[in-house]
Amino acid sequence: MSENKIEIKDLRKAFGKKVVLDGVDVEVKKGESLVVIGGSGTGKSVLIKCIQGILTPDSGSIKIDDVDITKLSRKEAEESYAKMGMLFQGAALFDSLKVWENVAFGLIENKKMPRREAKMEAIRVLRQVGLAKDVADLAPSELSGGMQKRVGLARAIATRPEIIFFDEPTTGLDPIMSDVINDLIIESVKGIGATALTITHDMASARKIADKVAMLYKGKIVWTGTVKEMDKTRNPYVKQFINGCSDGPIKVEV
Repeated sequence: MSENKIEIKDLRKAFGKKVVLDGVDVEVKKGESLVVIGGSGTGKSVLIKCIQGILTPDSGSIKIDDVDITKLSRKEAEESYAKMGMLFQGAALFDSLKVWENVAFGLIENKKMPRREAKMEAIRVLRQVGLAKDVADLAPSELSGGMQKRVGLARAIATRPEIIFFDEPTTGLDPIMSDVINDLIIESVKGIGATALTITHDMASARKIADKVAMLYKGKIVWTGTVKEMDKTRNPYVKQFINGCSDGPIKVEV
């Protein structure tokens, strides 16, 4: 058995003539937190969607626990997808459901947990992310952006997934709330022993939650290392990105 939870080799995905992933190699060890950094439009979201089975890659392999899910039928791959949780960029809560129903969605729909039991579990998980019991019966629209993000995190961890994806988890939040969310991500992931893959361009968030960082540029991983290594690297792409410089090999397409 490999010590990798996720192992991606030579992953390629294009939309017509636009090549988005151009031979991506990624490894994430069990219990590790990998943060993939890179600018907008570099293929970060497409990478996550391929792993989750939302998009079908053109070629390459995606192994979850040593099983290449690209070789399985949709039904066979469902077992791997059931191991995954996700915190979406805008929290992406269901407006028509109460907060607790959002958190318990996977428990009720996938794990067939009775509603009364699922509500109790949802309240427990909400407390875990710092939200009081009285929030459970509110509508998502009654919450602030930071609270909605916490509810999204509670939903992501409620089913105790083995792998959690975080899509720009601090987007739209002020620096203090961003730091609160980063702390909650660390506590939540470690608390359930999950493997985490985060995509972000928020370097404060990357530095805080990453065990390892990978930079994606023009469909390829151009650098991988620890946060300490990132701050010392001479890789021109990483240096330009983490320092937010307009001068360098990364050209902004206008």
